[in-house]
Amino acid sequence: VCGDRKIVSEFIHLAEDLLQTKLAFKTSFHEHAPFRKIDVKIKPEIVTLKKEVDISLGVGTHVRPTEWNAIIADPETLLLDTRNDYEYKSGTFRGALNPETEKFSDLPAFVEDNLDPTKHKRIAMFCTGGIRCEKFAPYMKQIGFEEVYQLDGGILKYLEETPIEETLWEGECFVFDERITVDASLNKGS
Repeated sequence: VCGDRKIVSEFIHLAEDLLQTKLAFKTSFHEHAPFRKIDVKIKPEIVTLKKEVDISLGVGTHVRPTEWNAIIADPETLLLDTRNDYEYKSGTFRGALNPETEKFSDLPAFVEDNLDPTKHKRIAMFCTGGIRCEKFAPYMKQIGFEEVYQLDGGILKYLEETPIEETLWEGECFVFDERITVDASLNKGS
């Protein structure tokens, strides 16, 4: 959704009441509405992996943005960008592996061809808002990777909470609206 801070805050409160839940949301603001149109769609999956995944295996894999730098600075950690190649090229974390995928459902084949649970003991992964990782972290556990971490809230939450002088993010972050990218301060990118 988009709107000024007060209206967005009111919307979140009303949505939480209506849905009887606490929403995990991310915010960034821009002087113009970033969406061409507003759609609400009911879909069986937000992102398609084309694999059966036991989502419960994702419990314990989330890493807060404040802990992320320490996890990915460890030389034993393989850092996997779960986004598509065009997103990676806009920006990524220092040292991240680009699987060069065209779509999310290509990622399992990349892992099968290039990663080995007996060699790659610690995997940390990230995506734009955390949605893809909610499915891919448990998938990695399901296929035998034991130590798997996902950036809780994704890149956008990391950029929101991490001071610029401490960030390990390089470049801009591709977003799925008319801004196209946002910079490390969550302002419209170039």
